[in-house]
Amino acid sequence: MTEPLVRREVSEGVAVLTFNRPERNNAWSVPMETEYYQHLRECGDDPDVRVIVVTGEGKSFCPGMDAQTLADQAATGTSTFPHRRQPTTLPREIRKPVIAAINGACAGIGLIAAMNCDLRFASSRAKITTSFAQRGIMAEHGLAWSLQRVVGPSRALDLLFSARIVQGAEALSLGVVDRIFEPEDLLAETLDYAKKIAVFSSPTAMGVMKQQVYQAAESTQEEARTMAIRWWYDVLKPHPDFKEGVQSYLEKREPAFAPWDPATPSEPAPLPVD
Repeated sequence: MTEPLVRREVSEGVAVLTFNRPERNNAWSVPMETEYYQHLRECGDDPDVRVIVVTGEGKSFCPGMDAQTLADQAATGTSTFPHRRQPTTLPREIRKPVIAAINGACAGIGLIAAMNCDLRFASSRAKITTSFAQRGIMAEHGLAWSLQRVVGPSRALDLLFSARIVQGAEALSLGVVDRIFEPEDLLAETLDYAKKIAVFSSPTAMGVMKQQVYQAAESTQEEARTMAIRWWYDVLKPHPDFKEGVQSYLEKREPAFAPWDPATPSEPAPLPVD
């Protein structure tokens, strides 16, 4: 049987999605993209999945678009038609935590995939670069938006203009990644974090929080404050996870939170007028 381009394994509430083109160092391709996004959507609806971890097979995360595809585009003018494909921002629409475990080379659209995850944990030896300027390409797929929001405008321009490689401590200090681990510890540490939040954090609360944070990036503080109150009255306060969260805390035991319900509204009801 043909090996999947993206493997999916689920255990203890955590789905691990692994880019699986090791013969090409997990270089991005449209078929791999299609499989990845299909797995994300399925994980979003799967009650057994509470957290999603994305990583690469072998020693590479994803070094960008497959070089042969780029060569064909440069030589013949062919296109992968990005405007007709699923937007690369799909991971942000999945209302479950999505964590990138960057185990090696991460460049171009591979970096975009990582930046669209909610958290990024990396090997201390992972090599991260935008790469686009050295290929005569602009900052693709909204990277100009996502990168500057974690490193600031001038640092984003530095990384885009120079396409220089950042690793380990510098990637952490810039905010490109959130934690770094030794290569042999990366996946185990990432899974340990993922499994803990899968057990101790309410899937409903996390799903709402994720939406709150990304919406708040485009709103005022007052709008975010009011929206939080709406979520509280319409979704969180009547949800059984609230009672279970308080009760498990008082009883000093692990909580038994309900799975994420895909029917959870994408926007809470307006506040009552009286």
